[in-house]
Amino acid sequence: MKEIIEKLKFKGKMLKKEVGALYLAYKRKDTPIHAKIVAILVVAYALSPIDLIPDFIPIIGYLDDLILLPLGISLAVKLIPKEVMEECREHSEEMIKEGAKESKIAGAIILTMWILIISYVAWKILA
Repeated sequence: MKEIIEKLKFKGKMLKKEVGALYLAYKRKDTPIHAKIVAILVVAYALSPIDLIPDFIPIIGYLDDLILLPLGISLAVKLIPKEVMEECREHSEEMIKEGAKESKIAGAIILTMWILIISYVAWKILA
């Protein structure tokens, strides 16, 4: 059981590093636009408190996180040039070690985006 928990922790750290690297790749000018779109969607989904299937539903609630997130990361990584992704992974790892405030900024941006989207939808429904 302890081995399984350790493997899950390791996978979680790797996902965090990959999501950070995708965010950094999104900010770079040498990342193709189609890769930027996929990367920011994956990052937004990873950081978003809103899931396709709510997590409170037993077992099924975590399936979207266990399946969709790795698939999205895989797709985005394939679209980004290898050298760009390798540099972004290294920078992401450094940021994680330093506890960079950029991740808080990214989280604030994603949260702001969701608030704007929800507000717009509510305004359209109520108007």
